[in-house]
Amino acid sequence: MLRLADLSDLDEILSIYAPYVADTTISFEYTVPSRQTFRQRFQDITAQFPWLVWEEGGKILGYAYASAPFERAAYRWCAEPSIYLRPQAAGTGIAQRLYEALEWILREQGYRVLYAIVTAENARSRRFHEKLGYTLRAELPACGWKFDRWVGVIWLEKRLKIVQTPSNFPVPWMEVVQGAKNFSHILDSLSLP
Repeated sequence: MLRLADLSDLDEILSIYAPYVADTTISFEYTVPSRQTFRQRFQDITAQFPWLVWEEGGKILGYAYASAPFERAAYRWCAEPSIYLRPQAAGTGIAQRLYEALEWILREQGYRVLYAIVTAENARSRRFHEKLGYTLRAELPACGWKFDRWVGVIWLEKRLKIVQTPSNFPVPWMEVVQGAKNFSHILDSLSLP
């Protein structure tokens, strides 16, 4: 089941994220965030952007959210989606479903361009994003240092909508979703459980 994340999910979400930090170059963080730091990150992000989870049998198998890739006002129509899954969820289609719902909400918020930032060693993520219509825009070789080696990054881009002259900044995700009932309608329109 795909649903909106809430504060009660954070321990489980952090347990999914922690191995990506501790054991891989997929995340460029060096240390796993504390519960308090992660809680603050969640609250900061969800003030504007959606955060979704996929839950089966009472266990969260993955999550996806978006954040701002840049700080300056002129970039306000850009968003950076991120996704993390438990190992057993890889290849099940959960990632695509999470992204479809995430992208739908971002489009309705008014976002125009998405940037997926993927470490060069993460070929699976690159293939996933390309399958969903993301195009390679930049390669930054050997720009991050983790596990005693240099690691490159690639930027992939997806255009959600063409807006010649935007009239407003993107709205907070809650204005689009407006509660669980409307979220169920969103999922129905996407044919997602």
